[in-house]
Amino acid sequence: MNPQAALIFIASLMLGTTITISSNHWIMAWTGLEINTLAILPLISKSHHPRAIEAATKYFLTQAAASALVLFSSMTNAWYTGQWDITQLTHPTSCLILTSAIAMKLGLVPFHFWFPEVLQGSPLTTGLILSTIMKLPPITLLYMTSPSLNPALLTTLAILSTALGGWMGLNQTQIRKILAFSSISHLGWMAIIIVYNPKLTLLNFYLYAVMTATIFLTLNTTKVLKLSTLMTAWTKAPSLNTMLLLALLSLAGLPPLTGFLPKWLIIQELTKQDMALAATLISLLSLLSLFFYLRLAYCTAITLPPHTTNHMKQWRTNKPTNVTIAILTTITVMLLPIAPMILTIV
Repeated sequence: MNPQAALIFIASLMLGTTITISSNHWIMAWTGLEINTLAILPLISKSHHPRAIEAATKYFLTQAAASALVLFSSMTNAWYTGQWDITQLTHPTSCLILTSAIAMKLGLVPFHFWFPEVLQGSPLTTGLILSTIMKLPPITLLYMTSPSLNPALLTTLAILSTALGGWMGLNQTQIRKILAFSSISHLGWMAIIIVYNPKLTLLNFYLYAVMTATIFLTLNTTKVLKLSTLMTAWTKAPSLNTMLLLALLSLAGLPPLTGFLPKWLIIQELTKQDMALAATLISLLSLLSLFFYLRLAYCTAITLPPHTTNHMKQWRTNKPTNVTIAILTTITVMLLPIAPMILTIV
């Protein structure tokens, strides 16, 4: 892609995100979401591969439908209450439609079908943008409207997302699809707590974005897209592969690593809200996704290809590891000890 065109699209993405997260009026939020959708489409379809074109088409149709629902929800609220302010969304029907629209934007179950397909058809860098930056505006809208939302509906969506995100990722061999189901599962954790403690949702999102960025950038460096190529990628950059192993375990939420922090805080908050059953259920369902993280980690740690005849070892690259990856990896692995300080900031 032409560098000038890429710059325009990335700048438009930043602009759309900024407009949505800083707006008070529903029309401005909708405008930001539309700019975002239009700016990401060329980045998805830049390879001109039929799968990429299909991914861009699916993404456009889903996001257009979700944006129309956002507009419909805000107009219904304005019709009944005379309010266009985002924080004044009080009409029950509007809240229900908005929850559906945001679930569609994010890829929460049952509106999740587009996300793995779109991520599979996109390049790794675009997949990173789709999994992190593109999720920020819808989550911000949920954050601003959280006092009015229906807790029972969000809890149901969250538990279904965690269950299906873990369950459908079990038999995948394409890493981008596995990361898509991982994203759906993490969104379940964010959705369950948004009504009770919205700041925890934001903390979870920030840490999820950092961990996912680490994994996507590492995979982009080693040019790995499938489990079979992941098994032989260790020869390219052994130290980077070791850090990828830790980053995957962190994304799974295992205790000494950063990913354990949001899960621990969310379970604690749910218990305080007398939702011990929901906390137990979502914790057990996250074991499903733990299985495919461990599978990825196992493929990363394997140091000899199982079928030596079919695989050639890769040449080790002499390129130094990117500073961005080094910083993100450090955050992904070592943030748990400073949890008290993070909580005072949040």
